[in-house]
Amino acid sequence: MTPVIDRIFRSFIAHGRLDVVFSDGTRRTYVGTPGPVAGLRILSSAVERRLIVNPALAFGEAYMDGQVLPLGCSLYDMLHVLMSNSMHAGHVGEAAARLVRHAKRTWTQFNPAWRARRNVAHHYDLNGALYDLFLDADRQYSCAYFPRGDETLEEAQRAKKHHIAAKLRLDRPDLEVLDIGCGWGGMALTLARDYGARVTGITLSHEQLAVARDRARAAGLADRVRFELLDYRAVTRRFDRIVSVGMFEHVGIGHYRRFFRVVHDILAPDGVMLLHSIGRNDPPGSTNPWLDRYIFPGGYSPALSETFAAIEKSNLWVTDCEILRLHYAKTIAHWRARFAANRDKIRALYDERFCRMFEFYLAGVELSFRVQGHMNFQLQITRAIDAVPLTRDYMFDAERTAPARGAAPDPALDPAKGRQPLETDSLIK
Repeated sequence: MTPVIDRIFRSFIAHGRLDVVFSDGTRRTYVGTPGPVAGLRILSSAVERRLIVNPALAFGEAYMDGQVLPLGCSLYDMLHVLMSNSMHAGHVGEAAARLVRHAKRTWTQFNPAWRARRNVAHHYDLNGALYDLFLDADRQYSCAYFPRGDETLEEAQRAKKHHIAAKLRLDRPDLEVLDIGCGWGGMALTLARDYGARVTGITLSHEQLAVARDRARAAGLADRVRFELLDYRAVTRRFDRIVSVGMFEHVGIGHYRRFFRVVHDILAPDGVMLLHSIGRNDPPGSTNPWLDRYIFPGGYSPALSETFAAIEKSNLWVTDCEILRLHYAKTIAHWRARFAANRDKIRALYDERFCRMFEFYLAGVELSFRVQGHMNFQLQITRAIDAVPLTRDYMFDAERTAPARGAAPDPALDPAKGRQPLETDSLIK
């Protein structure tokens, strides 16, 4: 242990207690105000040096490599102490690194179509069997909605879809809906099946596209739902409704104005959009470098101030805003439990390092919602001031009467099932 790393820990731990065993066997206890308690062991002096300069990247990599281990606690407990303390400027090296990340974030999030495709493939074109092992049966890979708080994951994800549908004001059949970033198709299929919409879903993931098309065929909805491998910037025809769930985080800050200009141009004059995104409750920042490198390259959780500023310049109205605070923390807690229950199967798909990486990701992201000010926001957006009723009563009425259909396992999600050839993109007209 060097005096430098000891001083850093003493300055860093202002809340809770952290027991640390360093690579030379030295043990230290760092105590702040009453709070969470955990311990960690560092097995390499090289890791200690890296923790001085760029801890936000080095710590996750060291955990993946087995060079940092929880000590008498779980990974979640260890990260709870560290992330609770990272909200204050107690680590000089990390404060400097954060300034550098913020200065270069426009380049980090530069996201033209070719780079967007590569970034999406990094995470969403993983083996589909992985997602079956920790997501719900509908493969909803975004924040669920817990009206009571004790819902199962399947119930909460179903509630999320109907909550969003209520805000889209699907007040007549055959409305043309665009789903930007449609994932594996669950939202699109729900809007078509339960609300009579005609839905076009677009994605940049080949794996998601194949699964979504299989699901539409298996559900007998291929005449009402179609999926395309397409960037949102290439869409030119108009839609009555637009929905985007968990995609805005991948747009990139330098592209926000372009995103909302596209929305303005393709949304019908009396149309409605619902944008669901992870956000932050503090001023604009930058993405954790470990998360950017290993999980979501080019990703960023926007501040509301950044989002509203772009909307204001696009001649659009924000007609409703809802902040979902702990809903995503509860969602990820379900995912972590399911991942742990299926860890041996996931390790067989990949390897131990992948499991450690994914566990670090899930625990860290859950804690970002519990202790670091992350949240989800849902923005209802229109072109016309009178596109929706004067009060929100219609949302509550629609949600109360939403179809209560279950989310039965979908045979089209079977990873062993054969895939049909991908069709040619057909939205560029």
